[in-house]
Amino acid sequence: MDKLVFYLLILSIINFQYTTCVVTNPTPLDFVKISCKTTLHPALCVNSLSNYASSIQGNDQQLAKAAIAVSLNNAKSAATYVSKLAGTSNIKPMESQALKDCVGSMTSCVASLTQSAQELGKMAQFKGQNFVWHMSNVQTWVSSALTNQNNCIGGFSDRSMNGHLKDDINKKMGSVSEVTSNALALVNSFAVRHKDAKHKP
Repeated sequence: MDKLVFYLLILSIINFQYTTCVVTNPTPLDFVKISCKTTLHPALCVNSLSNYASSIQGNDQQLAKAAIAVSLNNAKSAATYVSKLAGTSNIKPMESQALKDCVGSMTSCVASLTQSAQELGKMAQFKGQNFVWHMSNVQTWVSSALTNQNNCIGGFSDRSMNGHLKDDINKKMGSVSEVTSNALALVNSFAVRHKDAKHKP
């Protein structure tokens, strides 16, 4: 299991056990705030999901779906951004190649997040091993999306590419990676809370 996925899973379990003992009968927004404590970027999590609180209504599946939707929207925006940059002519050959690779990575990223959103929407119909298998798909796809985002950043790691373009890419992709990391943590929380119940025959 990817180290980041494992860390987020453990963090989700610890925080869920703590927060459920502290707050009872939370409001929709309280639920979002409590759940966001399981993420690596809780303030960003609350800020990006607070507008969804009324539709989430304390449902952790809806929370995970909203988090993936936020990540997907950001990923699509970033993919469009790097595609436009890749079409410019006043950049170094190495930067041009890094941008082309980034476009490929972000195309895969958007596809993975789209698949995860579709799969998560079907989870209520699955039980037992089917739930575990489909939930694993969701976790794998969100994790893959995060990896692709980091690969884009990694493509600009060479010091010879230091400059405004690299700074812009790091800023854009860093922002997308943070919301995707949060989405993965909330997906893991959903998986942990429902695995035992759904695992019953």
